[in-house]
Amino acid sequence: MAEQITLTAEVPIELGGKRLDQVLAQMFPDYSRSRIKNWILDNMVKVDGEVRNVPREKLMGYEQIEINAELETEVVFEAQKIDLDKVYEDDHILVVNKPAGLVVHPGAGNPDGTMLNALLHDYPGIDSVPRAGIVHRLDKDTTGLMVIAKTVPAQTHLVANLQARRNFTREYEAICNGTMTAGGMVDAPIGRHNTKRTHMAVTEFGKPAVTHYRVAEKFRAHTRLRLRLETGRTHQIRVHMAHLNHALIGDPLYHGRPRPPKNAAPEFIEVLRNFKRQALHAVKLELEHPITGEMMSWQAPIPEDMQLLTEALRQDTKANPSIGY
Repeated sequence: MAEQITLTAEVPIELGGKRLDQVLAQMFPDYSRSRIKNWILDNMVKVDGEVRNVPREKLMGYEQIEINAELETEVVFEAQKIDLDKVYEDDHILVVNKPAGLVVHPGAGNPDGTMLNALLHDYPGIDSVPRAGIVHRLDKDTTGLMVIAKTVPAQTHLVANLQARRNFTREYEAICNGTMTAGGMVDAPIGRHNTKRTHMAVTEFGKPAVTHYRVAEKFRAHTRLRLRLETGRTHQIRVHMAHLNHALIGDPLYHGRPRPPKNAAPEFIEVLRNFKRQALHAVKLELEHPITGEMMSWQAPIPEDMQLLTEALRQDTKANPSIGY
């Protein structure tokens, strides 16, 4: 069965000059750009009361948008028993420390065995909350803290704060290639890579993305970073660090291959080569409780694999105090 939906909105003036498909993708982020493009081509989109079916058509701003479309009935996901590391829980929210290897939401190549499947098992009523209460995501091999909303009001409040960048702070620990001399900010839009569809990239027509970072520890040829997200785009930290030519160690998509410095011991080179995931951990989560309004904060210990990597980097630096790359 298909569900009939109607979406209406006014185009913000700041989106003036952009293509129709780009504008709609930003105005209605719950729907993929490919789906929106198909709606345009299928004459389901009206601009100021007239059907527009050219995705590349430019808009000026302040136009009235109306979309009348059909959505296929949502897929029903299976409840599965998967142990979760629950850091905090009350009647409204759940905070989880996600391990490496756990996918958050089912998708292409991962139809089940995800955090969403685990939530459906542990909380049977959570299927009435959009996306089973998932407010934000972590990549499969990124570890650390996530908040889950157990009720619709809680999710509505958390998503609103997240989108408004208000009372919702996410901090990360990462280890990157190269020695960074100082912290800073990356303000560079992120969108799909032109040719590699599983990759994201800094691109002119991407969504605004801002990452703040500071140097936590310097090694001979690597740097441990503390980062804070101002926005939350797909692969944001990984893409921004690669954009600075400081890809995260172990990152399989963004050139995080091992880069041993000169005179590195074989044991240290082996540690680098055996680190098979991006060295990224969501270490701190701070937010306003969606019901009580209380500011709450949690920290997750650095996972063992990143601790071992950090110690190996320290030993290499200590053994070669005057030798760089």
